[in-house]
Amino acid sequence: MGNRRFPNRCVFALALLLAGGPPSLATAAEPLEAAVKATFLYKFIAFVSWPQSAFATAEVPFRICVAGPDPFGDLLDRAVAGQSAGGRPIELWRRPRFDRGSGCHLLYGSGSQDGLRGEPVLTISDADAPGGPMAGAVVTFVLQDDRVRFVIDAAAAQDNRLSVSSKLMSLAVRQ
Repeated sequence: MGNRRFPNRCVFALALLLAGGPPSLATAAEPLEAAVKATFLYKFIAFVSWPQSAFATAEVPFRICVAGPDPFGDLLDRAVAGQSAGGRPIELWRRPRFDRGSGCHLLYGSGSQDGLRGEPVLTISDADAPGGPMAGAVVTFVLQDDRVRFVIDAAAAQDNRLSVSSKLMSLAVRQ
């Protein structure tokens, strides 16, 4: 199968996970929940468009940032190992906090990250995050029927100058 079908397989896999996926997801343990979220972080990239201004040069890597406590451990490292986004290698950055101009393209975190509002950053949080979900997050993970689901805030995406694919929007719990 050629590369042309890869996006369709990603959509199918994402839909399978959201529709219930393998029976083991029904009894999602913390490690499985973190693995599913780590995979989603990487997979979301294919369904979001960033403005060209989000990248200073053609050589700038795509940066996934984790702010504050890291629930993924090496799961996220393994999910993105050897992967690229739009022809750019993926880098992982972990810090207590990221602010405007930090170079993040996708940020997972909780609590206050208000300095990124209006920046071309796909912000992702958990509804039940310690310290509360990130205010103004574009994507918020929620648990429904013991499965990881997500909510997309289309207005927050627009504020951050991001274009979210209608395919991804259709898989969100509510929009």
